[in-house]
Amino acid sequence: MRLLAALLLSLGALCMTTPASAQMYDPRYPVCMHVYGELLGERMDCIFTSLQQCQASIAGNPATCLVNPFYAPRSGRPGRPER
Repeated sequence: MRLLAALLLSLGALCMTTPASAQMYDPRYPVCMHVYGELLGERMDCIFTSLQQCQASIAGNPATCLVNPFYAPRSGRPGRPER
């Protein structure tokens, strides 16, 4: 009986979880804008190349600019050509 109760409790907890979402941070851009609030919804837009560009976009909106933790700059060195 305890096993059944534990199984049902585990199943209930599993059903209450939300599905995982895709990665919100685009690794091609160094700056993200975190938009929040009921009117605009909550989202992360990683489409900016500088903090100044992001700050100009959020003027008057409930948002903040963040450094993208997943930014992966391209290598400055050209790769070896393939043969």
